[in-house]
Amino acid sequence: MSIIQLNQQNISSITTRLACPTYERNNVKAGIIHIGVGGFHRSHQAYYIHQLLGDVQHSDWGICGIGLREGDRNMANILKEQDCFYTLITQHPDGKDTCEIIGSIVDYIFAIETPELAIDKMAHPDTKIVSLTITEGGYNFNPNTGGFDFDNPDIQHELQHPNQPKTVFGFLTAALKKRRDKGLPAFTILSCDNIQHNGDVARKMLLSFAERQDASLYDWIKNEVCFPNSMVDRITPVTPKSSIEFLENEYQLKDDWPIVCEPYIQWVIEDNFSNGRPPLEKLGVQFVPDVTPYEKMKIRLLNAGHSVLGIPGAVHGHATINACMEDKVFASFMRAFMDNEVTPRLGKIEGIDLTDYKNSLEERFANPNIKDGVSRICSESSAKLPKFLIPTIQENLASGGSIKYGTFILAAWAYYSHKGVDVNNHPIEIIDVRKEELHQSAKQYEQDQLSFLRIPDIFGSLLENERFVKHYSTMIEAIYEEQNIHELMALISHDNYLE
Repeated sequence: MSIIQLNQQNISSITTRLACPTYERNNVKAGIIHIGVGGFHRSHQAYYIHQLLGDVQHSDWGICGIGLREGDRNMANILKEQDCFYTLITQHPDGKDTCEIIGSIVDYIFAIETPELAIDKMAHPDTKIVSLTITEGGYNFNPNTGGFDFDNPDIQHELQHPNQPKTVFGFLTAALKKRRDKGLPAFTILSCDNIQHNGDVARKMLLSFAERQDASLYDWIKNEVCFPNSMVDRITPVTPKSSIEFLENEYQLKDDWPIVCEPYIQWVIEDNFSNGRPPLEKLGVQFVPDVTPYEKMKIRLLNAGHSVLGIPGAVHGHATINACMEDKVFASFMRAFMDNEVTPRLGKIEGIDLTDYKNSLEERFANPNIKDGVSRICSESSAKLPKFLIPTIQENLASGGSIKYGTFILAAWAYYSHKGVDVNNHPIEIIDVRKEELHQSAKQYEQDQLSFLRIPDIFGSLLENERFVKHYSTMIEAIYEEQNIHELMALISHDNYLE
């Protein structure tokens, strides 16, 4: 067979090779506008909608993607060439790959070139939801104060020129103003980013911007727009070149940007919408009154669990998360952290069996087919650990619970930030906007054993707690003296170590 380019013209031929959409895309309306079409959106929200569109009565819920950054240009070009089709490759722990063509994204607008088109699309009566995966940085908040950053030059431009938007806030307010002026109901703004209370953050930031730009619009948004919090989960690594080659060799299909992901998928959303919503509960999505306990569970177990493996894993020389899980010392250390330090702080969560959830995390992390890089997991640890790990330590200090596993990870992070090489003297790829600041603090260890902890916006008041300082001092001394992360993790896992 000859290699076929993935696009609408060739879809009937591709159907003979692998699963393709069964719905007629020409009849699908874009009820959802999604800003920030990346790998995760295409493995998660777009996949759910793809399944929903299989039922013709739900054809009002297709997706139109929007790119607001110059970095989205390559995505725009590829989606245009492929008529917004892409292949989703689900990689199972047994080594099996299942592939299907996803068609739920029915349009894509590169807003840098056509801002008015993007605004009009969001303001269109068909649009019921604008969803976001714009990363934490896209919310434009000051990490020290939590307030909106009005010093951003793009924000200053938008305040002076409301009809020339550059950021998500400029586009959202311009579209909402058109809807208000036309008498149309507001759309829901649904954040799907990995931020605690993501809807609350989106609401706070947008209202801050709107109040400064247009006070009357601020009042309308405050009263009419819903911002449900949501919790999303599906491990989606960066697409390797080998996946593109796999599709060409196995299916004779040319797809320039397929997506790879794990089988597991979860979505929990607060049932709070301005103008209707898709019936995603048919696909296992949980609609709940309060997403907080689910967020806490995921952040404290999955996200922190990743860091608990990744930081010492980088120092020890493990390249991937599944390699960490193949190491019994690492795997047992992480499970002990989850069982002894996180679970006691979570309480009962409706519809969730925590033991089953932790078992599933172990299976997911160990998936040898995913090969999630340790460098990706450790990236931006300065933003992650204050949310994922340190609150668990603080709560256990307050309650008298175990802190040895979490404290060891902070000590290992100090060593990682200082040395920047693994046990084999190979450089560690450290991706963090505060990399140099962390390095400068960590390298003062010989003069000040606690130097790394003297960054208040990361570590809070941990230095004021005598028990924590005792644990940390013992562990960081051992790391520097022994320089053997592996042995220390095995030692810490013994029940009587420092407890």
